[in-house]
Amino acid sequence: MSDFWSWFIIVIVAINLLGCAGLLLWNKQISPEEAAKETTGHSFDGIVERNSPLPRWWLGLFIGTLIFACVYLALYPGLGKFEGVLGWTSANQYDSEVSLMERQTGPLFDQYAQVPVEELINYPEALAVGGRLFANNCAICHGSDARGAKGYPNLADDDWLYGGEPAQIVTSITAGRKGMMPPMAAAIGNTDEAVRDMAIYVQSLSRPDLAKDAAKSAAIERAKPKFMMCAACHGPDGKGNQMLGAPNLTDAVWLYGPRIEDIEHTLRQGRSGNMPAHESLLSPERIHVIASYVYSLSQPAQQ
Repeated sequence: MSDFWSWFIIVIVAINLLGCAGLLLWNKQISPEEAAKETTGHSFDGIVERNSPLPRWWLGLFIGTLIFACVYLALYPGLGKFEGVLGWTSANQYDSEVSLMERQTGPLFDQYAQVPVEELINYPEALAVGGRLFANNCAICHGSDARGAKGYPNLADDDWLYGGEPAQIVTSITAGRKGMMPPMAAAIGNTDEAVRDMAIYVQSLSRPDLAKDAAKSAAIERAKPKFMMCAACHGPDGKGNQMLGAPNLTDAVWLYGPRIEDIEHTLRQGRSGNMPAHESLLSPERIHVIASYVYSLSQPAQQ
């Protein structure tokens, strides 16, 4: 936080405390003549405001509040960059609570880590823990049901960009993944017709019925030779390459949408996907449990 905001907080807090103290002192210093009056002279709708002194317990409550505020500000960070006598910070408190949780739950995760992912999916309590970890760390992108959204893979099917074996899932969670589809419009002709032809051809890889339409059949034939520009990643048969994260174009699974418009956008603009690494956020034991949960989602016996 900048010095400006530190001083801004200090000034606001100081004005409030001094203002409350001044208000109490001002109300205490009244003349005997004023104190002798039975009313303040204010009335509304027949109701007269009496000139009664503030009850002592109420006055004591105000004074106690001011004292409490001053002690609190001295002990805890409340005046800009001043950290307080106790040296408490929210970051230290967070680290302390995380450390406590690690000590309490560490033995349980150590036990789970000894069980291979393929076997751990048969432990309902482990999957329940993995589901909670998934909800806290993965659901924001993949959804609470792990079925993803546009641009975020569905983890509950059997279609995997980088492989669905336990070791590959652990690697994806630990180190993250970075996928990049470069713009291909220039390589395939850089005209609207060429882009549309290629989009139809790519769509036809998972929909052979498109070839029954004469116009689309002609587009497929025009684009087919140019698909060699894409084969380096997707393979000559369009079945993809999990080593590169290149998707299989022959199935009915579309990460960015199956419409011609979606495919054309991919060809013109390219796509860039980033699965962040979690090795700095989660221990290997916790990643092991999450991987078991994710692996279980695509296993028919676990559905």
